[in-house]
Amino acid sequence: MVAGISVINSSRPTHSIKKVAVSKVKKKKTTKSKVEINWQKASENKPYPDVKKYPKMWIKVSKKKQRTYLMNGKKVLYTMYCSTGENGKNATPAGTFAIQKERGEFFYNHESGEGAKYWVSWKDHGVYLFHSVPTDVYGKFDEKQAKFLGKKANSHGCVRLSVPDSQWLYQNAKEGTKVVITNK
Repeated sequence: MVAGISVINSSRPTHSIKKVAVSKVKKKKTTKSKVEINWQKASENKPYPDVKKYPKMWIKVSKKKQRTYLMNGKKVLYTMYCSTGENGKNATPAGTFAIQKERGEFFYNHESGEGAKYWVSWKDHGVYLFHSVPTDVYGKFDEKQAKFLGKKANSHGCVRLSVPDSQWLYQNAKEGTKVVITNK
């Protein structure tokens, strides 16, 4: 082997050396290790922020990254996995909104055939919500849909969260808290 070329029958004169194509060695692609997202657990292995310590806390949702961030100024206090609305008529609207007074422990929408637990309204008074992964009419979680959490936009426009994350938001997000939804 000379400089990546195999030489065949080297006893022949130099002008008749045959070259054999050398197959390129494919480099193994390094892939990011896929984090297993458990929709039944909190997104981070640390306590949720104490809202009393952060009176100006606000919420940022990245539709591109499928993440919800609890913010204090420009500092991220806590990151939650989420699933926003698909494109088209189910798209989650981008813009600046605020947590509204409407909230509840469970709802079911007969039109979409889905419900959810621990919901908090952020636009149009009960239309656009933060809530848990979807449930059926009896409150049983749809595990097939829950597996998309943090990976794919697949809601009808709301922001889906893990069960503990949605419960925390339901119990702690104050009316008037700023909500910024970005396409980034």
